[in-house]
This record gives sequence, structure tokens and C-alpha cells, in this order.
Amino acid sequence: MFPSLKRGETPVVGEQYLWARWIFLRALGLVFFSAFYSLVFQIRGLIGEKGILPAVEYLSALRHYLGPLRSLWYAPTLLWLSTSDAALMCVVIAGLIVSVLLTLNIRPRMMIGIATVLFLSCIASLQDFSSYQSDGMLMEAGFLSLFFAPRGFRPGLGASDPPSRFSLFMLRWEWFRIYFESGVVKLASGDPHWRNLTAMDDYYQNGPLPSWPGWYVQHLPHWYHAGTVILTLLVELVIVWAVFLPRNFRIACFAVVTALQIGIISTANYAFLNYLVLVLGLLLLDDQLMAYLGFPQLDSRPRENGVRFTLRLSVENGILAVALYATVAAFLSAGLPPVLMLPATLLEPLRIANAYGLFAVMTPARYEIEFQGSNDGHTWIPYRFRYKPQDIRERPGIYAPYQPRFEWNLWFASLGSAAETPWVIRAQQRLLEGSEPVLSLFRNDPFNGHPPAMVRTTLSQYWFTDVATMQATGAWWRRQDVGEFTPPLQKMRTR
Repeated sequence: MFPSLKRGETPVVGEQYLWARWIFLRALGLVFFSAFYSLVFQIRGLIGEKGILPAVEYLSALRHYLGPLRSLWYAPTLLWLSTSDAALMCVVIAGLIVSVLLTLNIRPRMMIGIATVLFLSCIASLQDFSSYQSDGMLMEAGFLSLFFAPRGFRPGLGASDPPSRFSLFMLRWEWFRIYFESGVVKLASGDPHWRNLTAMDDYYQNGPLPSWPGWYVQHLPHWYHAGTVILTLLVELVIVWAVFLPRNFRIACFAVVTALQIGIISTANYAFLNYLVLVLGLLLLDDQLMAYLGFPQLDSRPRENGVRFTLRLSVENGILAVALYATVAAFLSAGLPPVLMLPATLLEPLRIANAYGLFAVMTPARYEIEFQGSNDGHTWIPYRFRYKPQDIRERPGIYAPYQPRFEWNLWFASLGSAAETPWVIRAQQRLLEGSEPVLSLFRNDPFNGHPPAMVRTTLSQYWFTDVATMQATGAWWRRQDVGEFTPPLQKMRTR
């Protein structure tokens, strides 16, 4: 049953976004689900009791150096109550449950609030494994959706509680900033690849976790890649401004940017990032367009206008106004005095007022770190990864929105030195100990439960093969060993 007007009621005048909101919130539930689902299989290995960077050590250090109150502000997480493996699993499983309930449109406001708090509890404790812009995007979308979602146990489309203009604007504002700020940093970085239109020539092989369609796109001629550079900059710096223009411009903008996002999703694995940006774009579509596309046409109901509603709306608008200012301040941080940065600084640990900037500098080459174990120092056996390139004949997979944070971080680590990523050595130590949670981050245990005497990491450079090599050998990758990334780490001898 869809809502209809009662006698004496007058319809709400202006554009309505009930269908866009309904679809967006269902999709947001699925994005949250994907984020928690990937943590189910990783969180113990990353920050568990026998993980690479145990949360208990991190939170204890914060409490020691910052004190109880400042440490709670710096790391706002429920894991202050307990950092046991059981507590970690309770948080992510609870996240899965509320994500499903949100997708089913059960108490959407409450489920969004709980999911956002649970996800914040995870990323505030994941340390090096949560330094991604996608985490901030999801946190900001979850926070803003608290004011965007309808009230009630099973609100349906929420026709009696339509979204406020300010909450709709703020979600669109996040969508706009993700694009526009990414375009600005591309030019501001001074990276010549964007200026000479070569940024996409090796993009498909050099990104964090390539996919097999990217192999084929990589071999298209330079003019195609140059065209995608122009399209990317045009979308990010020009076309997205249509979000502030009348509806026909917004609809055209949606069509262009959605095509771009689908292209990105189909040729690379960026976890839930592009899926979230994709569904945020749905908020450009009003109910009039949805009716044209075949969705049932809705009868709008008027807003309540009592004192309680007015007070609630004023409070919500005040909170959103602070968030709006903080997002502007975060983007302009380099030119603002500390006092004007205060709201952004206070909100920074919550990750709900972020500055974005994707692919400011393109990676010129692809390097991969490999963990290897040995019992004699001569024969080294690799630990096989689940997702990132390793076997040159294994086809790159498609698994986004799943996010393998361990392997993702290894890509970042390969771009610097071992001294910049001490967690790699911590991973070596855990492998020497035979840590089951850390071993579960790999495809298998090559030593079958008997940890090796020593573990090292090596660095190799990878390229996509050309078409002729692929046809002749079946190899998707060409690999060249560079040398050791970290030296062998040996077991402590006991008497």
C-alpha cells in the first residue's frame, strides 16, 4: 500500500525524494554489510589478541600517554570495554545484523546509528589498517543519514516524514566533495601524468588490487586512456557542479557520473568506495523521474508542523550546520588559523567531516611484497595471498566491495621502505609464532601448522603481460624480483 492524502490534507509542494531515499538507505545497509563482512574474516588477524597490531596494546599505549579522557576522544571505540577476540567478533557480527535490519527497512534511524557507532569502533582501533578515505566516506554517509532517514519501526517510504532539505543537501555535498576535491588535488599535486594525459596509461596494472577486465582495458591505445583522463577531470571539476543546478541538469549529471563509476567498478577493486559513491548519486533523482521510470507514483503528505517538530528540526539543522562548516574547514585547512579549524579538529576522530582527494599522484610502477618462510635459510617457501597478484598465471579477481585490508596495506607498504611500515615485521613475528588469526589472512599455511625457523619479505615488480605473451603462456603478469624488503627474522631460541 502506498500513501494517499487524507481529507483536509494538502500535498507537499516541490520536488520529493522518497524513492531515492528508500533505495539509497537500502543500498547503505548493503554497503555497511560488506564492510562488516570483510572484517569478520580479518579483524582477529589484524588487531586481535594474536594479531599483527593488537588493539589491547594500542589502546593501552593511548591511555598511558594521553590519559583516559583524551584517549577516549582520540580513539572513540567500544573496544575500550574489551579487546578480546570474542569482543571483536561481537562488534562485527552485531554490525552485520544491524546492516541487514537497515536493508530490510526496520527502524532505519536506529540501525544507521548503531551501524555507524560499530563501524567507528572498528576503524578507530584498526590503526594502520583503517587509513583509507573510504572509511571516512562511509562514516560521513552514516552520520548524515541519521537525519535523512524516516522515523518509525517500519516506515516504508516515509511519506509522512520526508527528508529535510538540509540533510539531503549534506549527502549531496559529500558526493560533490568526493569528486570535486579529488579533481582539485590532481591538479594541485603537480603530478605531470595528469597534465600530459598519461595518468591512465598504466593505471589498471598499478592500482592496489587489479581485476581481469583491467588487463584488457590496459591494452587499449593511448588515445583511449588520454580520453579517460580528460573525462575524469571534466567530471570531477566541471560536471559535478550540476548538483546545484535545476533538475534536468542534475539528471544529466547523474547519467554521466554513474557511467564513470560503473566503468571504475568493472575494471578495479576499490572495496565499497565506488559502490557508496554510486548510490550517493541516486539522491540526484526525484520522485517525478522515478515515476517516469515506472516506479509507483506517490501521494505526498504534509509535514507535521508542531512545536516538537520545529524544535527537533532546529536542533538537527544546527548539528548539520556545524558539520558543513567543518567539511569546508577541513578542505581549506592549509590556509586557516587553528581557531577556525577547531570544529574540524574536534570532529576529526569521528571521521564525519573529511577532506577527500583520490589519486592525487599516480603510482608509476607496481611492486609487491611477498612473505617467505624457511627452515634452512636456503629454500624459501612463499605464503600465498588470497587476492593480490603473486602467481603470474592466476587471473586477477573481481571481489569488491569486499576489502582485504591486509593485502591492500601491503600495496601501500611496497611504495615505501620497511622502516615506514613496522607492522610488516610484526606480521613476520606472528608467522614465526604460527598465529592462526594471521595465517588466516593468507590462502593457506605452507608449513602445515609447523612454523618455519625464519621468515623474510621480498619485493618484486609486476607488469601486465602483452597480448602475445598471454596467448602463448597463459600468464597475466610479468614479474621481476627486486630483492629483500625486510631481512630474515628468526625464532627466539629457548634453553
